[in-house]
Amino acid sequence: MVLSSNFLLLCSLLFFISSTIAQTSFRPKALVLPVSKDTTTLQYVTHINQRTPLVPVKLLVDLGGNFLWVDCEKDFVSSSYKPARCGSAQCSLASSKACGGNICGLGPDNPVTYVGTHGDLGQDILSLQSTNGFNPGRVVSAPSLIFVCGATFLLEGLANGVTGVAGLGRSKIGLPSQFAATFSFDRKFAVCLSSSSTSNGVIFFGDGPYVLLPNVDVSKSLTYTPLFINPVSTASGYFLGDPSVEYFIGVTTIKVNGKAVPLNSTLLTIDSVGFGGTKISTVNPYTVMETSIYNAFISAFVKEMGNFTRVTPVAHFGACFSSKGIGSTRVGPAVPQIDLVLQSKSVIWSIYGANSMVQVSKDVVCLGFVDGGVSPRTSIVIGGHQLEDNLLQFDIATSRLGFSSSLLFRQTTCSNFNFTSN
Repeated sequence: MVLSSNFLLLCSLLFFISSTIAQTSFRPKALVLPVSKDTTTLQYVTHINQRTPLVPVKLLVDLGGNFLWVDCEKDFVSSSYKPARCGSAQCSLASSKACGGNICGLGPDNPVTYVGTHGDLGQDILSLQSTNGFNPGRVVSAPSLIFVCGATFLLEGLANGVTGVAGLGRSKIGLPSQFAATFSFDRKFAVCLSSSSTSNGVIFFGDGPYVLLPNVDVSKSLTYTPLFINPVSTASGYFLGDPSVEYFIGVTTIKVNGKAVPLNSTLLTIDSVGFGGTKISTVNPYTVMETSIYNAFISAFVKEMGNFTRVTPVAHFGACFSSKGIGSTRVGPAVPQIDLVLQSKSVIWSIYGANSMVQVSKDVVCLGFVDGGVSPRTSIVIGGHQLEDNLLQFDIATSRLGFSSSLLFRQTTCSNFNFTSN
């Protein structure tokens, strides 16, 4: 009897040790975050858990953000927070060039109001769910994720309850690079924004599969185009010589109904001082175009709309129509197709009615593109409305974008990731 109880004790001890090892050695292949759309601001927000004890933190999703920053002035309490001391490896990784009180600093900024300030660099525990691409899996922790402490005034103009910004840019301390380094997976992530304000879209960190109901692995049917680096930073505050961490693609032609829009093509390339080109943004609600491109595009679109009744423009939009008589298709209103032609004639990002038109009232739809003025920093900024229900995979290591075009053709949407655990 003594022998068997000792044997049982040994077995349970071995089981405890092996399960503890399994827990600590679990390496996720990918991570997953839900993304919701705030109806008031049209901003995309996500939640992470940070600190000790863990606190849910609501963040603005900024595809072009340098790093994670959170408001540390109000209610920031954490026993695991560590400041990054001047000269430390963390400061070096963050390319910090500022030091005060033996803590190095960076410039957190609000990408909506373009206001920035100085913030202390630090690290703390952050937890989120792993995924196999089909469902969320067990919660995993990054024990010492680098972030920046921002100030409460920086939150002005951000969605209600947001207390920081999740920067997904291609910097070494952007969330995609830090997660890849922490969990040893590829420096890839994918963004799929939902067009619904009641159902969540999804961000995956790591490689596919990216499976949406009903069992559609979107990672298997992406078209690829190179990502470009703008040699000059596009942030609201930066050090001289810093390149941009935002994601630029090479649009060569814009077509409406298969016909090329006449425009000044030099505006489509990035010049030596960092002006021009096309970038992708989760902060701009609609695609913004330099004035001459915008005017040519609008007139081409209006012409292709033919006899549909044009009505007084609403708010920021330049072309609005009566929705009476406009048919409906699987991919939204039956309007002229817009094509962004990329590195060759066969590589095309197609934009259909669901992503081109905005229903502004019961009877009025507007073309969801806005005038960015003369000589903006970037000639075309592809905004949130044009990204919804499209999956975009950013491969930082190889500087490549994979894009799906509208998932509505595949009879799925970005709100179809199954967030219920296995």
